[in-house]
Amino acid sequence: MTVPDTTSYLDENSDWPTHGTYEYSSYYSSREQVHVYEEAATRLRLEETSFDYVVVGAGPIGAALAYRLAADNPSKQVLVVEKSWSEPDRIVGELMQPSGCQALGELGLTNVFSDIGAVPVHGYYLSYKGKHTYIPYMDRPLPASNKEQQKKRQQQQKRYRGVSFHHGRLVMNLRAACKAQGNVYCVEGSVTELLSAKGRVDAIDGIRIGPSRSTPETESRTTAVHPSVLTLVCDGITSRFRKVLNDTPVELLSHFCGFVLEHDAVDSSEFFGSSTAAGSMAACSSPVEAEKNPLPMPHNGNVLLDGAGPVLLYQMSERETRVLADIPGASLPSEAGGHLRAVLRASLAAAAPKHMYPALHKRLMAQVEAAQRIRCIGSKFIPATANRIDGALWIGDALNVRHPLTGGGMTIGLWDVVHLTRLLKRQSLGGSTDQRAVRRVVAEWQWRRRGHALVVNVLSVALHALFAAETKELDLLREACFAYLARGGACTMHPSGFLSGLLASPLLLVYHFFSVAALAVWMRVCGASSAYAGGNILFRIYSAVCTLYVAASVILPLIWQELRP
Repeated sequence: MTVPDTTSYLDENSDWPTHGTYEYSSYYSSREQVHVYEEAATRLRLEETSFDYVVVGAGPIGAALAYRLAADNPSKQVLVVEKSWSEPDRIVGELMQPSGCQALGELGLTNVFSDIGAVPVHGYYLSYKGKHTYIPYMDRPLPASNKEQQKKRQQQQKRYRGVSFHHGRLVMNLRAACKAQGNVYCVEGSVTELLSAKGRVDAIDGIRIGPSRSTPETESRTTAVHPSVLTLVCDGITSRFRKVLNDTPVELLSHFCGFVLEHDAVDSSEFFGSSTAAGSMAACSSPVEAEKNPLPMPHNGNVLLDGAGPVLLYQMSERETRVLADIPGASLPSEAGGHLRAVLRASLAAAAPKHMYPALHKRLMAQVEAAQRIRCIGSKFIPATANRIDGALWIGDALNVRHPLTGGGMTIGLWDVVHLTRLLKRQSLGGSTDQRAVRRVVAEWQWRRRGHALVVNVLSVALHALFAAETKELDLLREACFAYLARGGACTMHPSGFLSGLLASPLLLVYHFFSVAALAVWMRVCGASSAYAGGNILFRIYSAVCTLYVAASVILPLIWQELRP
C-alpha cells in the first residue's frame, strides 16, 4: 500500500500553516514585556494594580488562557506569573493532535505553528511482530448542499492533520501572543502560596509572589495579589498546588526515555506497495528503508510495539526526530551503572530489528551510546477532581494528567481553555464578582469538558497497559488490538478519532475496547494467537475468560475514576 506522495504540498495544510510569518513573531524573544519580580518597580505595580484574573504558569495552557482572557476582555487586567520566560526544553508535549489544532483555531491562534519549523502529521504507523499497519487521521466532513464548495474541498487535502514541533518553540509563540496584549502583565517570579480567604479553608482569594530563585536575603520579600474574579492554576504536570485540590498519592505507570535523531529532510511518505486503504496489515517481507530519513513513515507518528514498552518516534522538524522509549514500572534502572542504557538498547533493538529497519536500527544503537545523558520523564495518571474551592480553578495538567503515549495532554488543556473563556465571556464577570455566578461557570465548565477528557485520558492509560503487556493476557490483548486496528473501516477510523481527540464518545470507546477483548477471546479459544498459545480447549476457554476479566479490569476502573464526582 502506498501513501499518496506529499511533495506537492510538503504535507502543508491550508487550514494549519506550518510555514510563513507569525503575526506575533516580534515578541518571540522579547523581554521588554517581562517584568522581573526582584525589581522594585515590578513589586510596586503588583501592589498598586487591581487585577481581574491571575494566571499561575505560562506554559502552553497558561499562555493561551491569558491571551484569550485579555483579547475577550480589553478592559480587564490579567496577571501572568511564570518562573522563567526563557524557552523551555522538554521531551514530551511535542505533538498536537487535530482536535488540539481545532482548539487553537477557536482561540484565535491559527498561525501559532508558523516560524517554528513544525511538521504536519497525517496519522500513525504501527509495527508488531514483523507486520505493520497504518492508521490515518479521520476524513474531514464535506458539505452536501454546496457542490462547488464540495468539489473545492475534495481537491484539497481531505483528512484532518496534527502537527509536531519543538515544545519550547510552540510555548514561546504562545507567550508572544500573550505578551502582545496590552492588558496582560507578565511577571518573572515564583508563586509561593495560594492565599486562603479569611475564615475559610475551601476558598482561595489570591496568591503570594516571590523571586524566581529564593535566597536567605529575598525569601521574605513577597507580595500578595488578590484578583477580583479568579485565580487560574496552570502550572503543569509538576504542579506544586495540585495537592490543594487533590492530595491523593500518585504512582508512576512507566518512564519515557528520550533522545533526538538528526537526519536529512524528506519530501514524501512512502510506505506500502499496493492499495491506499487505511488499516491494511502487511508483512515486512523486505526492509523498510528510507534514503534520507530512517523513519518507517515520515510525517506520521511511528509506534513500534516489540520493545519492553512501546517506542514512539515523530519528527520535531524536517531534520529532527524525537525517540521516546517506554520503560514500564514505577522504578527506573540506574544511569550510573549503565543499566538504563542496557535496558534501552535491548528494548530499541527488539522494537526496530536490524533485518526490518537497518538504517533506523543503526542510528538508534549509535545514538544510545553517543548521548551524553538519557533524558527521562515519569508517566502517571491523575484523574480530574471536582473543583470545590471557591476563587480558584485548576486547568490542564495541573488538574489531571494522562499517559503521554497518545499525545493528548495539550488537546485537553486547550479545550479546557476554550470552554472556560466562552463561559466567562458569556457571563461578563467582573468587579466585585458574585461567587455564585463563578460557581455556575465552573460547574458548567466541568460538565462540558468531561466527555472529551474521559475519552483521551482513559484511552491513553488503557492503550499503554495493552502495549506494555506485562502479562500473557495483556500480550494477547495487544495482539488482538493490532489485528483489530488493521481491519479497516470503523475498526480503524473510530480508534483514530479517539487518538486525535475528534471523536469524543465514551460509549463508543467502551464498545471498541470490548470488541478488541472479544477478538482476543476468539483468538485464544481457536488457538489463533501467537502471543498466548498452547493448552487444551478447556484451558484455552478458561484463559480466554481470564483475558476478558483483565480487559474489564483495565478500562472500567479508569472510567469510574473519571466519572466520579
